Amino acid sequence: MTALSAFVVPVVTVGMLWVVPTGLGLVEGPRPPGWEPLRRAWPLLALPGAVSLWLPRSGAATALAACYALATLALALQAPARLLLTLRRSPAGGTALPPRPLRPAEAAVLTALVSPSVAGLALVAERASYPLFGFELDLLALTVPHFHFAGFAAALVAGLLCRASGGGPLATAAALSVPAGTLLVLVGYFVDDWAELAGAVVLTVGMAAVAVLTLRERRGLAAGPVTRALLGVSALVLAATMALALWWALGEATGLPHPTLTWMAATHGLGNALGFAVCALLAHRRLRTAGRRHPAPLPRTELPA
Repeated sequence: MTALSAFVVPVVTVGMLWVVPTGLGLVEGPRPPGWEPLRRAWPLLALPGAVSLWLPRSGAATALAACYALATLALALQAPARLLLTLRRSPAGGTALPPRPLRPAEAAVLTALVSPSVAGLALVAERASYPLFGFELDLLALTVPHFHFAGFAAALVAGLLCRASGGGPLATAAALSVPAGTLLVLVGYFVDDWAELAGAVVLTVGMAAVAVLTLRERRGLAAGPVTRALLGVSALVLAATMALALWWALGEATGLPHPTLTWMAATHGLGNALGFAVCALLAHRRLRTAGRRHPAPLPRTELPA
């Protein structure tokens, strides 16, 4: 891509080929038509996008990126289908019931499903050397990892933690503020640096809640040392990387000294991708696998005679 390539390209490749399919495997709840084939085929569908990252900007790279963008669009279309299944309530006694309220955990999951499509669109424009909406190519390049990791991975992890904790003020704050902050950062791109700063503040609050919930989960689990270490690393790295994000956004809005984009990609970007997203998803996958192998025992009153 640019001087940012040394950091951005490998990170986005990991996001496309491992983070998204691993995260999709952790999604629970309604399965709209086409969900399973899309989930299973994701690494193959993402391969053209990953290849496009390693090519010079060209027509071939743009065509490969477009293939990936279509896959992300198919994933985004799963969100409204899943939403309808989530809200639907069966009639009782012939009288239609009002729809179920949308739970915060589900709002976070829906955000995760839509986010890669923003990255896919930015990738096509960047590979085509087209300043979409007037944005510089470097900013478009950084939008791709942002919506794979802050948009997809962080929102999904917030939803998983909220569901696992059974709700509560902190879990609700995480599940709502991570999607809200991601959306506000996107809106800030079109408005001004102050709007982007507001989004960074909301997103940082949500990420801080995710870090606290992760540490709480780590303490409360009878998990193995590897899983506990992964949870601890993901929480601590997240706290550090979001402090950097807030510093950068504040500097952009006020003109105060702040890190360059290249420095942010090397610290905030790599930390969020590998230290937070990869570690958190590995931990949750290990927890899911351990849960299948060792299901929780039934309460004593429900044990068979």
